[in-house]
Amino acid sequence: MVGAKEIMGSSSVMLERCSLIPSSKFLLDHQHSYKLFNSPVLVDKRRLSSRRSTRTPVAAISDKLVRILPEKPVKFKVRAAVTVRNNNKEDFKGKITKHWDNFTDFFGMNVVLELVSTEIDPRKNAPKRSNGAELKDWSKKSNRAERVTFIAEFMVETNFGVPGAITVTNKHQKEFFLECIVVEGFVRGPVHFTCNSWVQSKKDHPGKRVFFSNMPFLPSETPAGMKELREKELRDLRGDGKGFRKLSDRIYDYDIYNDLGNPDKGIDFVRPTLGGEAIPFPRRCRTGRPPTDTDMHAESRVEKPLPMYVPRDEAFEESKKNTIAAWRLKGVLHNLLPSLIASFSAKNHDFKGFSDIDSLYKEGLLLKFGFNVDWKNLPKIVTKFKESSEVLLKYDTPKIVSKDKFAWTRDDEFARQAIAGINPCSIERLKVFPPVSKLDPTIYGPQESSLKEEHILGQINGMSIQQALESNRLFILDHHDMYLPFLDRVNALDGRKAYATRTIFFLSSLGTLMPIAIELSLPHTGGDSSSKRVLTPAVDATTNWLWQLAKAHVCSNDAGVHQLINHWLRTHACLEPFILAAHRHMSAMHPIFKLLDPHMRYTLGINALARQSLINADGVIESSFTIGPYGMEISAAAYKNWRFDQEGLPADLIRRGMALPDSTKPHGLKLVIEDYPYATDGLLIWSAIEKWVQTYVNHYYPDQVVIQNDIELQSWYADTINVGHADLRHASWWPELSNSSNLISVLTTLIWLASAQHAALNFGQYPYGGYVPNRPPLMRRLIPVETDPEYANFISDPQKFFLLSLPSLLQATKFMAVVDTLSTHSPDEEYLGERTQPSTWSGDTEVVEAFYQFTSEIGRIEKEIERRNSDPSQRNRCGAGVLPYELLTPSSEPGVTCRGVPNSVSI
Repeated sequence: MVGAKEIMGSSSVMLERCSLIPSSKFLLDHQHSYKLFNSPVLVDKRRLSSRRSTRTPVAAISDKLVRILPEKPVKFKVRAAVTVRNNNKEDFKGKITKHWDNFTDFFGMNVVLELVSTEIDPRKNAPKRSNGAELKDWSKKSNRAERVTFIAEFMVETNFGVPGAITVTNKHQKEFFLECIVVEGFVRGPVHFTCNSWVQSKKDHPGKRVFFSNMPFLPSETPAGMKELREKELRDLRGDGKGFRKLSDRIYDYDIYNDLGNPDKGIDFVRPTLGGEAIPFPRRCRTGRPPTDTDMHAESRVEKPLPMYVPRDEAFEESKKNTIAAWRLKGVLHNLLPSLIASFSAKNHDFKGFSDIDSLYKEGLLLKFGFNVDWKNLPKIVTKFKESSEVLLKYDTPKIVSKDKFAWTRDDEFARQAIAGINPCSIERLKVFPPVSKLDPTIYGPQESSLKEEHILGQINGMSIQQALESNRLFILDHHDMYLPFLDRVNALDGRKAYATRTIFFLSSLGTLMPIAIELSLPHTGGDSSSKRVLTPAVDATTNWLWQLAKAHVCSNDAGVHQLINHWLRTHACLEPFILAAHRHMSAMHPIFKLLDPHMRYTLGINALARQSLINADGVIESSFTIGPYGMEISAAAYKNWRFDQEGLPADLIRRGMALPDSTKPHGLKLVIEDYPYATDGLLIWSAIEKWVQTYVNHYYPDQVVIQNDIELQSWYADTINVGHADLRHASWWPELSNSSNLISVLTTLIWLASAQHAALNFGQYPYGGYVPNRPPLMRRLIPVETDPEYANFISDPQKFFLLSLPSLLQATKFMAVVDTLSTHSPDEEYLGERTQPSTWSGDTEVVEAFYQFTSEIGRIEKEIERRNSDPSQRNRCGAGVLPYELLTPSSEPGVTCRGVPNSVSI
């Protein structure tokens, strides 16, 4: 068990008050800033009594004093230490408002706190309340440091009981960020309130803010004095579903995706509404903005740099905002200058050779591209960028070419990335050969594939097709049915060309994959003309370049599926309804809310940013990916087949045929490819999460009746399904939240998706995709056949044809800047197994101990992953020029590291 809490001297008073059991040790420096280390803080069992005992009413003063008390209660003093976090930087308006608040604080325009007891006052039939107490010395202390601790003193009677809540009234003009409150003076010890919330001015939000103590309670166990407050707080968070949302609001509500287009700008900016019977999709956070002028069903947009509404506590904190701002500046500098040059010179700039691409990392964009531009005729701001921003315009070398410059050209590396790259969850075991389409043949032509035995028979080590299938040696990356319905529209776009691809892999005796055939399909045109083509590995110079082009088209397909389906849909969009419903129906004191809270951080904020600049009309995704303006329609098409019950890692591996149930194996699975880095590392993390959740759930729910009768838990889950995922609410596969097994499965899946699954799909984007030839997001040319006019150009200069098929310079640099942003860890990241903020379940010693065991297990997993990456027998992650698989390594430094598993979908 955890030992006594370390004593760190008088200088750590604020730490004692606010950081009861973070997962890493914090020390307080001379500026009152937290510094993070890796050793756990120990917990004082004397202060963290058992869950049952802490819920028994306790005398407010010692037993000795009680014996001499008169019958009439007497009053005694308690005090609260209130920690407020200041911004490091404020704009001019903020500074003026702050000075005004400091001045008016002398005249009663202050911050007032009130304690609320867990007990009911029988005379008033309402919770017992203390007097209002003002924060002292606001004007003297508010500007001193990043974190400032104020004191408020209360007079309470001896029969007050235990404080269960505290209300805060902000009479200032400016909001402030309340980090925590610790109330001292009661015999039971300090009472902790973990707040981490913005407290708005009374003039903006007249009601009192309520914060509950860090003791968790199921709804049925809520102390009498807390019941009304608990219910009111949830009603306030739900709102009434009407009206325009102010940035200061804390209302969580649903809406459809009707804000991606901007019809007021013209027909080219019209986008279909996602969500509803016509195009099913998960719901997003409602903002209540008015409709556009030209379409009453489309919501008007808020363009950068203006912020889009998310509930106030979901907005990025200062360090995160500063990081985002730096990324935006970097993106502007990477794209503004080339765009201006292109517009002034009236030329399209393409890569002339692979040395041009290398120059992006060595010399930078400005120095070696030989733009024939008269700089004197360009705006002064461009010249200034040219003179002062060369470092920002230089790209870091992506990892894929850091160990082996030509690794991306090899077939084994192309195949390795299917199981150890940034989209390792699309590959499937091939069960039937040739593969068969599920699309309607009356619309899309024959369902039969053009793949034949003769295409692969000579490449499967003398085995028959049936033998290869039965021995689990054939695998497929099948993007045919996802892309084919969109190809007519995509290929009609200027500078966009795509196929619907299928790629067949063979598993060698060494445990590595090799691509043995690629099928390229175009829409069926009828008649005798063939719309399907099969290419096989090269046998000479000509077929080598054709094969490289075919692999590039496969990567372009895979990049779209990765970004729009596996990444955006499955981890960002599908989680949003669960998060909205959690805030709407589960109190902050609910133990399941406390469990999920770290895994919901920043997700609504990053999804709002995505709607504003990534997945919107003419946004980054549309401009950088082959699928263009039809990207979100592809995402919605995939949602029709999304199943929450198959989103957990074991279920997903079984669904794709990449694992078979086997109770004799670790994790109850036998992997079909033993050296499958994403799966082997992922199963370690999945099992650790599952064990932690199992301990947690069994602690609070001793039997299934308690689960079934938990009105907040059941309302959360029902709201998620019936409103948040309304278009799939009638599906029979939704697990019933009727027993601990199902609850553990649901919670483990949610934590897995928010942490490890998102990390595996996100933080390798620049390390792998930053070198565009390795994984082009966009292709501009189809592969010519001998009868095509372009075939002669291909034969005369295949390298030039290959480069002209890839994104242009401007498209490539814009994409690189964005994936660099998406692959970056911010300094305030919170990783799996960590709690950089005070723990919210510190009232239960058993749960505290279970969390530390989980933290220790995550540490052991990290060491195991490091061992695997140095094991030469694991050829898919170790070898000459082979990148180690670190995307599921739990910890990371800030920046682009190609590793690290944050707790939540935070970028």
